Amino acid sequence: MSSIGRSIGLRLREASAAGRVPFVLASHAVLIVLANYLAWSLRFDGAVPPEFVVTMVGTLPWLLGIRLATFVPFGLYGGLWRYTGVWDLWRILLAVFTSSLLLYVLVVQRLGPAVYPRSIGIIDSVLLVCFLGGVRLIWRLLPGAILRPRRGRRVLIVGAGDAGEMIVREMRRGASYQPVGFIDNDPAKVGRTIHGVTVLGTADELPRVLLTTRPAEVLIAIPSAGADAIRSLVRQLEPFKLPITTLPSLSQIVNGTVGVKQIRPLAIEDLLSRSQIPLSPEDARQLIQGKRILVTGAGGSIGSELCRQIAVLEPATLILYERYENSLYAIANDLADRNTACAVRPIIGDITDTCRVDAVFAEHRPEIIFHAAAHKHVPLMEANPCEAVKNNVTGTRTVAEAAQRHGVELFVLISTDKAANPANVMGATKRVAELVTQAMSARGTTRFATVRFGNVLGSNGSVIPRMVDQIRAGGPVTVTHPEIQRYFMLIPEAVQLVLRAAVLAHGRETFVLDMGTQLRVLDVARNLIRLCGFVPEEEIPITFVGLRPGEKLVEELVGDGETLEPAGTDKIFRVKWPALDTSDLPSQVDALIRAALAGRSDDVVRHLGLVVPNFRPAGSGTHHEIPPPVMPRPRKAALAPLPAAAAAASVPVFGGGSPDVFHSARAARLQGS
Repeated sequence: MSSIGRSIGLRLREASAAGRVPFVLASHAVLIVLANYLAWSLRFDGAVPPEFVVTMVGTLPWLLGIRLATFVPFGLYGGLWRYTGVWDLWRILLAVFTSSLLLYVLVVQRLGPAVYPRSIGIIDSVLLVCFLGGVRLIWRLLPGAILRPRRGRRVLIVGAGDAGEMIVREMRRGASYQPVGFIDNDPAKVGRTIHGVTVLGTADELPRVLLTTRPAEVLIAIPSAGADAIRSLVRQLEPFKLPITTLPSLSQIVNGTVGVKQIRPLAIEDLLSRSQIPLSPEDARQLIQGKRILVTGAGGSIGSELCRQIAVLEPATLILYERYENSLYAIANDLADRNTACAVRPIIGDITDTCRVDAVFAEHRPEIIFHAAAHKHVPLMEANPCEAVKNNVTGTRTVAEAAQRHGVELFVLISTDKAANPANVMGATKRVAELVTQAMSARGTTRFATVRFGNVLGSNGSVIPRMVDQIRAGGPVTVTHPEIQRYFMLIPEAVQLVLRAAVLAHGRETFVLDMGTQLRVLDVARNLIRLCGFVPEEEIPITFVGLRPGEKLVEELVGDGETLEPAGTDKIFRVKWPALDTSDLPSQVDALIRAALAGRSDDVVRHLGLVVPNFRPAGSGTHHEIPPPVMPRPRKAALAPLPAAAAAASVPVFGGGSPDVFHSARAARLQGS
């Protein structure tokens, strides 16, 4: 009993602190009396006999006392009615049931059914639950439905599922958004309502619904939607100058709920054809924790993200090796701002400088090396083949040989899909680097592994930042060929692949990610223009400039004679190499490097062909091409754009949101006209 008393006292103190007890207590008392009176009236069809009126009045004090006291431990006096939900209804049910049971034991049972009919208790309880729940529901709905005017940004929601229901419920509580309707692919939902918002049609009817509802924004509320479905929606929205927003994906929703604060602009990353590959942090932590890790090219796009993800895994020391001081300074400060627990050692040095590399290895004694330093731009390497060899071949061999001399445990080479059947100097030099490290795996204790992946979104000098700059300048956006296709992946995803390869590596492996289907660069350009707030080919033109030297229409992940086999983990494959005779490789690589040091570009290309027999340099007449798969061209909707009033409401964004792209592009076009 003492515990019950303490519970009641605690509930009363909580309710008193809210300053609402008198009002709530009085309202509950009125509802209790009203429910009891109606129960007697319903039992006797509105004409209660005098003898039962005496019973009703005589038991009323007991009824009030028992119910009001029982409501205390169930917390019915302390809740905020405007946030009433299922949990509050459950507490009401328990409180009414408990108080009715106590009333029956203490009062009704003693009077007997002849004096106090049992049906009165049942009717009274049902009515009281309805009254207590109904008052709270009215209190919750009244401010939004009557007292507060309906304003806010008009938004059309795509997806009438759980996420759509939750986001509409959130919108109803605030004044920032006004949901005007749903779009859902389930025909059975059309015409139904969710929290008063109607499902207006399917995705095929989206243009008609847009013209009817005139929203200021389209919200994609389908966390499980694949990139194909999102790209289809973006194509349908091309004629309409409306911003597109979305909600986090299923993997990003932590507690299973979504809210208006999680609404964000749709980004180009959402249009990738493949879900990201999860990496077990414990596996990577076991590899990295307490080790001395060296990252070459630490200031580059891949290298810097490698440093960020490795630092979280608690290495003993993280050595940043980079020849560009500005890039090195930026990543060193970034890691310092993140308060990483490991010791960070930023070092300026060139991977082709044998003495510098040896000195760094001798001082810091790295145990694992991630070799990310490389020249990567295809057109520049076509024009400067000697420099490509110096950095990509000489630098890789220098660091790999130092790793063997100093007893490094693991060396991970970051390669590219362009190393498979290379058609350009950059890909050929990376293929030579793969051969060099594979040959070195046959001797010494250092384990060597290679990772191949495709284009990385947002990396320095990649296609996406260039297109954004072109859009900012008012266009045109340049694409080399209408049918050119590429694999795309995110920088964090690429780094996860590198770390996963390091976990799986036993030596002499080349790992490849299952990157889904290749995307047409033309489609990427159109989507990017749309996400920046423009209509492709009307406001921002797209021009074709022709394939650049060494450029393929379609990239490959494996070369001639290579096959893929499972690597023992989801969506990661191991390249099975053909039997290679590497006896002449050292002398061939030496001749290649001598030609590069002497500046003989023609000899460099010739020697690359000797080391990599399937290298087909530009202009050789035997350019290695694969017919691109047949892909449907995007169809332009034959509908007029929204009127100016609706179009003016749009806020064009890209990624995290950059309205300056919209305004600067428009200014450039006006100036040009």
